[in-house]
Amino acid sequence: MKRYLITIKYDGTAYHGWQVQSNALSVQEEFQNAVEKVFLKRLDVKGCSRTDSGVHANMYCLTLDSDMNISEEGIVLALNTKLPKDIAVIGCREVDSDFHPRYDCISKQYVYKVYNGKIRDPFLEGYALHYPYKLDDEYLNDEAKAFLGKHDFSGFCSVKSDVEDTLRTITKADVTRNGDIVTFTFEGDGFLYNMVRIMVGTLLFVNEGKIKKGELGEVIASCDRTRAGRTAAPYGLYLDKVNYQEN
Repeated sequence: MKRYLITIKYDGTAYHGWQVQSNALSVQEEFQNAVEKVFLKRLDVKGCSRTDSGVHANMYCLTLDSDMNISEEGIVLALNTKLPKDIAVIGCREVDSDFHPRYDCISKQYVYKVYNGKIRDPFLEGYALHYPYKLDDEYLNDEAKAFLGKHDFSGFCSVKSDVEDTLRTITKADVTRNGDIVTFTFEGDGFLYNMVRIMVGTLLFVNEGKIKKGELGEVIASCDRTRAGRTAAPYGLYLDKVNYQEN
């Protein structure tokens, strides 16, 4: 029996997140359907993370075990013939039998895209948040550095979260502009439910003056959800990179 680490990317528009649900279509369900057609059995598939409804992934990692005699390249090619057009396998390699795509992950990087044009762009609907107001990306890039380091982010997670340990270490917090596209990039050892979307919404509050210059550190330290910003829409969010020790 071999364990394979498979890397995919997907457009999350049509899906209610990664994880299988009883009453809604998920990326995992579609992927397992494709796996069943290739491997002739419904194999257990373990993912590196949950993603919310409408969230996209430039890189998502999962594992499956199989004793079928098929090459890594063959797995990539075969699965891509069975998957819908909005999900693609981009890599496959054999890993140790005890490897786990979630617990062996050392960090994840997320990006959030904001379209900062005055007039909405139909081609960016569902892929970037339309924010037509003045946005000072250089100012926000400086203010975002308050997120760096190890903090209790209990004020930056959804009330639906039942996680007890809310300490997370953020190693990257950047805001950059390319024309009318402003990209918020965060990397860390883990993220709470809706944490990145709340971080983006909070920086937009900073941009609007609702949180004053230099106050973001106090907002984080307060652990008070009511002091942080709104939860930004899911469709601007992308799981961008998943890092493992052997990478």
